[in-house]
Amino acid sequence: MIIETVNQFRRFHSKFKTEDCVVIPIFSDTNLHPQENILSLLYISFIDGKDYMLPFSHSETINLDISYLDKLNSDNKKYTFNKKELLHAIHLKNVIDVNLQYYMEYNVPLNVDEISTLTHNFFNNKFYNRNNLNSIIPTMKHLEYCRKLSNELKKHINLPVHEYYNNDVLNNLQYIESNGLKTLNDIVFSEYNLYTSTGRPSNRFGGVNFAALNKKDGSRKPYISRFGTKGMLVELDYDAYHLRLIGNLIGYEFPKGSVHEHMAEFYGCDYKESKNRSFKYLYGRIPIEVVQMNPFFSKVHDYINEIWSGYKKEDFITSNIYSKKIYRKNLSNMNKNKLFNYLIQLTETENNMRMLTDLISHLKEFKYESKLVLYSYDSFLFDFNMNDGTKFLKMVKNIIEQNGKYPTKVSKGTNYHHMKDITEKLA
Repeated sequence: MIIETVNQFRRFHSKFKTEDCVVIPIFSDTNLHPQENILSLLYISFIDGKDYMLPFSHSETINLDISYLDKLNSDNKKYTFNKKELLHAIHLKNVIDVNLQYYMEYNVPLNVDEISTLTHNFFNNKFYNRNNLNSIIPTMKHLEYCRKLSNELKKHINLPVHEYYNNDVLNNLQYIESNGLKTLNDIVFSEYNLYTSTGRPSNRFGGVNFAALNKKDGSRKPYISRFGTKGMLVELDYDAYHLRLIGNLIGYEFPKGSVHEHMAEFYGCDYKESKNRSFKYLYGRIPIEVVQMNPFFSKVHDYINEIWSGYKKEDFITSNIYSKKIYRKNLSNMNKNKLFNYLIQLTETENNMRMLTDLISHLKEFKYESKLVLYSYDSFLFDFNMNDGTKFLKMVKNIIEQNGKYPTKVSKGTNYHHMKDITEKLA
């Protein structure tokens, strides 16, 4: 049923309040980020097979007022293919990402690329540059597509739900996406993809790889503060993050101060060379002489052999924070060092997400004007409103550093290219 009247909605809503369902949003423009898009249709299919289409912006329907979305915040389970995308359109409780369920079970995303209709293929091929294309594709064709996708999702809804990932991780990434990054002309949005081999999110949208913006070629220069003269960009960057994470895993306690200077004492070299050597050994092979003379890498060597042995025995390894499994059957050309690197990237991601859950909770609770706009592996970029004061920055720094466990370097700038170190000012 296509819901076009108040009475139709009331009858639908009485069922929606109590029964679990699949929810699929159809946005008007296939080329726009969901945060800046218009919700054209909302498809809802209940577990018993009854389904409904709620129109909000479509050329051939009597559209509902967008305020009707506020009435859908019930406690029933709502399964969807892309929770982040759905939350950009409507804030719902108890949303379960089926793609995530599948990924956590099999370490690969659910493949729905072939789910389509001939009509969708025709319109998308012929009018790919047209704005709001989904608003003119016939509603019944959207219904056909949604039924196919819903049926596929229902096959997997009984897979285990990983609460930390489904709630903390996806909600954190959606929150960051929703803030966007200011440029000279507009607000642009990034899109995190969690479904990678290691679980370390990639981040790209609109032809821009936000996770790999070059520091030297001017790629960062267009990004500025949305607060004008009252704002600036502030970045917090973990210092020797992987070394400290690994130290925590293997029970090696670094002394206060620079990790690389500490390691230089074992290498007998300067800071720069020490940094190069440590990363070379971490991401490559640890020479036996380094194992013998460096107590940190001696423990790393033993840890690598330990996880490799467990991996071959169990056919998977398990992350240390959120207990995510990486399965042997989904990995190719694996060796002990590559497996170790996968696990470290996953540990980095999960430690970041655990911290971000705490940080974002603070940002929401105290309603700061400053916004977290970008997360890239070991750094966090804020669009800082000066009205929030240095107290805000010190609070953020303390949470990100996890009470001093993982020190950061802090820099500020009028744009993301020209950044100046201010670490000492926030000490």
